[in-house]
Amino acid sequence: MKPLVSILIPAYNAENWIAQTIQSAITQSWSRKEIIVVDDGSRDRTADEARRFASKEVSVVTVENRGAAAARNHALKLSQGDYIQWLDADDLLGPEKIELQLAALREGDGQGTLLSGAWGYFHYRTDRARFIATSIWHDLSPVEWLMRKMSENLHMQTATWLTSRQLAEKAGAWDMRLLSDDDGEYFCRVILASKGTRFVPGARVFYRLTPSGRLSQIGTSDRKKEAMLVSMKLHIGYLRSLEESERVRKACLAYMQNWFDNFYPERPDLVDELQSLAAQLDGRLEKPRLRWKYAWIEPIFGFKAAKRAQMVLPEFKSSLVRKWDKAMCGVDVTGQRTIGKIDG
Repeated sequence: MKPLVSILIPAYNAENWIAQTIQSAITQSWSRKEIIVVDDGSRDRTADEARRFASKEVSVVTVENRGAAAARNHALKLSQGDYIQWLDADDLLGPEKIELQLAALREGDGQGTLLSGAWGYFHYRTDRARFIATSIWHDLSPVEWLMRKMSENLHMQTATWLTSRQLAEKAGAWDMRLLSDDDGEYFCRVILASKGTRFVPGARVFYRLTPSGRLSQIGTSDRKKEAMLVSMKLHIGYLRSLEESERVRKACLAYMQNWFDNFYPERPDLVDELQSLAAQLDGRLEKPRLRWKYAWIEPIFGFKAAKRAQMVLPEFKSSLVRKWDKAMCGVDVTGQRTIGKIDG
């Protein structure tokens, strides 16, 4: 019998996107599936929109608002699948995503192989999604995957993975402390439990760029900064548990340097903590460099003002692009016409 795949969708205030997301799960070419939507105490019509799809295949439950990690943990407890497909409430699966990944399994792989695929970002029109390959879009051992992720500041979008239940059980629950980068930390543990990753190019995911507020955006939130530091320490510990070497220490230092600007100079306590960790790795973190477009601001208005401009202006530009894309889409934000353009 074909394995059952559980498609798990945590949702919070996603009334604009949830219908399209559920539809992309329903139209998967892999027929043996269950779809579980966990509404995390939304204050809008997310639950009502989701319940329009309720059926033998699609179940919708509402829980008290406790955050994305808690909603994911609850969804996993409700699931029965042999494989787990995580899907955020504003993202989309290509129609053959799951089928192509399961077809890529080879004899003898068992459930220890972690399946990944390509992802591209978009605003409203999926036919404009940009798929940009990176060095982790390959079959890799756990240590090599983590080395590349951390040293090159890369990530794999949550829905790209197809995880066996065996790996999900070995990895354990999502960490509810992490208000940012909870997916990055979770999949580090899945990778640690795996034999390695199998990359399937045609298994595509569409990652929607929505206005600020995603878990991945730290911004000026002190709580998210503190949670990010927890995640970073865990990342470093995971990689060093696989290999203790000079190249690993360099990868960890590069990873810390890439994220250092989220803490410097606003949180000197966290800066000191990071510098102490860097010293344990035989290194030291340098003052973050401003991009050339904003570096001229520092001599006039100071580093903080230049950093603020570097954060705010790209978001303003992105908002203009998003509005233009919505206008060009020619439909409302539920994107009913757009979904028909998704291909594998």
